[in-house]
Amino acid sequence: MKSTWQQHWYEYDYSWNPKGPHKAVDGLFSDRSPYTGQCTVSGHYKRTATWGVDLEKVLNIHHITIYYRTDNLPWDSTNGFTARFLGFSLFISNTTNKNDGYLCFKDTNYTRGTIPNNITIECIRHGRYVIFYNERLAGVTYPEGYSPYAYNDLCEVEVYGCPSSVIYGANCSVSCPKNCHEGRCNIEDGTCVGCVAGHKGSRCEQLCDSGKFGLNCDQSCGFCLRKEQCHHLNGTCLNGCDRGYQGDNCTQVCPEGQYGYNCLDMCNINCREWKRCDRKTGQCYNGCQAGWKEMRCDKKCDRGTFGLNCAQSCGVCLDREHCHHINGTCLNGCDRGYQGDTCTQECPDGHFGHNCQENCSSCPFLKTCDAISGQCSGTVEEMGAKERRSKRIVQYNCQ
Repeated sequence: MKSTWQQHWYEYDYSWNPKGPHKAVDGLFSDRSPYTGQCTVSGHYKRTATWGVDLEKVLNIHHITIYYRTDNLPWDSTNGFTARFLGFSLFISNTTNKNDGYLCFKDTNYTRGTIPNNITIECIRHGRYVIFYNERLAGVTYPEGYSPYAYNDLCEVEVYGCPSSVIYGANCSVSCPKNCHEGRCNIEDGTCVGCVAGHKGSRCEQLCDSGKFGLNCDQSCGFCLRKEQCHHLNGTCLNGCDRGYQGDNCTQVCPEGQYGYNCLDMCNINCREWKRCDRKTGQCYNGCQAGWKEMRCDKKCDRGTFGLNCAQSCGVCLDREHCHHINGTCLNGCDRGYQGDTCTQECPDGHFGHNCQENCSSCPFLKTCDAISGQCSGTVEEMGAKERRSKRIVQYNCQ
């Protein structure tokens, strides 16, 4: 005999009191009254009534038949126990809590004249506990004919199915498909009740695909290389990760400072924001530091330019060499006619040549010459005229 329980016991200690919920699974129900001890009797004036049986292991259940108390009177609208039976629910669960289980049936339509006794409820389900429940809650309006209080006056509850959760068929002689979750399948047609990790299909005969993996193929693959299918069992990306991701399942984004396939590349130190770049492309955030260009700031400024965004032009370096790509300095000095670190300053009067290091001292009169070639400026007459013009300007200013 299976272990049973009920929420409320009958309160009065009469000699005919059956004293126990186990009377509903003892195989005896020829007398549908409590007087010979073949039926349970629940407590009076209760708002809820619960009865359950432990099948001792998870079984492959097909249907359940309930024989309710009649007191051996005709089962029709004149029988008072029909009112107690109305509104009942039946659950199959893997715990003793009905709320953890599956609701097989809930009466919402029967009346005292239509509710059958010896009612059979099909409930194709796997479970260990069968739970009968009824309620008459305070403040709730129930249909006409319902009893004012809840009862579980059961004479017998019979559970039909296969004695194991991993077999099925009319004679319970066929094993469930091998990839069914926990080996369980539908008792009638053998379709799996869920699949083991990595499989899908009614009989779990197919591997996961379309970017899915795991139990019932309900988990999504990460960002595998070239969007390849991940491993159907554990989701690992067999050929590594696509740009911007890392980890066995390629679900972790690259940490700051890294990018590319499997995050193996480092952001360039020449990024304007120190080693910060797009985790997929390596493009530097907010551009490059002075002297660098391109998306990843991995190329120096083109010849003749330097500085931030390579927007500045080099001066006149020696032999037109390229200036320093960062600060524009001419590493080998200036070409003829220019001076300064960046060779952008023209020679002052009286100087010429490379870096303006030579002077025009050999030139007559004003000692001026061409800043590049050193050729003295003007003829003797021109110098004289220039000197006379200067004197007139001085005299004019003195008047």
